[in-house]
Amino acid sequence: MSDHQRVHPVSDPEAPPPAHPTAPLVPRGSSRSEYGDPTKEFVTQPPLLDTPPRKKRGSCCCRCVCYTLLVIFLLIIIVGAAVGILYLVFRPKLPDYNIDRLQLTRFTLNQDSSLSTAFNVTITAKNPNEKIGIYYEDGSKISVLYMQTRLSNGSLPKFYQGHENTTIIFVEMTGYTQNATSLMATLREQQQLTGSIPLRIRVVQPVRIKLGKLKLMEVKFLVRCGVSVDSLAANNVIRVRSSNCKFRFRL
Repeated sequence: MSDHQRVHPVSDPEAPPPAHPTAPLVPRGSSRSEYGDPTKEFVTQPPLLDTPPRKKRGSCCCRCVCYTLLVIFLLIIIVGAAVGILYLVFRPKLPDYNIDRLQLTRFTLNQDSSLSTAFNVTITAKNPNEKIGIYYEDGSKISVLYMQTRLSNGSLPKFYQGHENTTIIFVEMTGYTQNATSLMATLREQQQLTGSIPLRIRVVQPVRIKLGKLKLMEVKFLVRCGVSVDSLAANNVIRVRSSNCKFRFRL
């Protein structure tokens, strides 16, 4: 063999393949590579199931409140429209009342200092409405007062007052007042100083309004009249100098 001839190693075809190294490329305890630790198995977590979102109670309450307010608002609109239509159709007007005559049939100071009274009152009631009738029901109360003292009580009769009708009402009233000595002295002094005596007449009257053929629910008329008379003499027709009545409804 010459000096320039080289011998190259030839691999044995029958030799087994070389074994792969089992040790990690990076020694333990050193920093990890960007590919992680090949000795640890990669554990995959199961996918999370999509759970439906929970309904908030607050949103349900808000919807209920909104629906309730909407219903109330619609009811107000409907009632307002109905009242407006009724007003345009019937054109309601307030009744008018006046105290025409006041007669004192008994005004006696008894031996026990009590006062017995009896009045006859004449009232003119006017219904100015063209399409509205008024039913005067039972349970009315009428009172005659001087200052805070109730002198007599009575009630109005039950009747129906038609359209554009004027009705004259006669009412008999009686009363009994204890310890009336100071009251009589005040009345005499009042008449001497002013020449008149101020009285108040109060009426509470249950009525039902009739709109065409429709009869509405029962309400109450409250009538307050200020009456000035010339005297309080028994068995005498008292002259009414002035009369001013105010009227309002009450359910």
